Amino acid sequence: MASSFLRVSLLFISLYTADGFMHYALNRCVFNSSDLNGIEYIFSYYYNKLEYLRFSSSLGKFVGYTEFGVKNAENFNKNPSELAARRAQKETVCKNNIDVDYQAALTKSAEPYVRLSSTEPSGGKHPAMLVCSVYDFYPKQIRVKWTRDGQEVTSDVTSTDELADGDWYYQIHSHLEYTPRSGEKISCMVEHASLKAPLITDWDPSMPESEKNKIAIGASGLILGLVLSLAGFIYYKRKARGRILVPSS
Repeated sequence: MASSFLRVSLLFISLYTADGFMHYALNRCVFNSSDLNGIEYIFSYYYNKLEYLRFSSSLGKFVGYTEFGVKNAENFNKNPSELAARRAQKETVCKNNIDVDYQAALTKSAEPYVRLSSTEPSGGKHPAMLVCSVYDFYPKQIRVKWTRDGQEVTSDVTSTDELADGDWYYQIHSHLEYTPRSGEKISCMVEHASLKAPLITDWDPSMPESEKNKIAIGASGLILGLVLSLAGFIYYKRKARGRILVPSS
């Protein structure tokens, strides 16, 4: 995670609205490590979504982006106490929060799980397509590749970007268009920081996934029916033992 580039908006410090106009200030911390040298503190003023004034710890001073912002930057930069207070925010605001983030999540990893399925290709040059879907992994960096009879496949492969789930986890989907051959072995290989060795999932072409699901559901129903039938038979036999047979006259 030390090489990743992250940006965290820590908090809004003021917000004013009147007749549809909005004025607010925003603290941000941009970092690629928990070391102070890898952290930049940014404090910005916005008016109606337009940033007009910014303090950056990399510059150590305020910069204006509009005429009004330039005038304010000049005034702030003449105030040593204001500059000292802003420069201190890099440690008091950013460093403390980033240390918590690294301890709670950023140094953790979560192993992915893989689902391999077939789908209809959309107008490609091959009659079949496989989809390797990788879910619930963290951190974001991951490598997904295809092998065919032990050799890596690089052509006719398309992949999505890593998609954020909104809960620190990610997912990615890789597609392979191909022409099936008898006896071949196609696999999806996943390499990730959470794995000690590549995670390899082999494709079983013996039966479509939809048919496998139908058989699994049918088998479950059959087993349930047998269990209920056996329970009914046992109940009937127990009741029969307790009956007293009266001969007819």
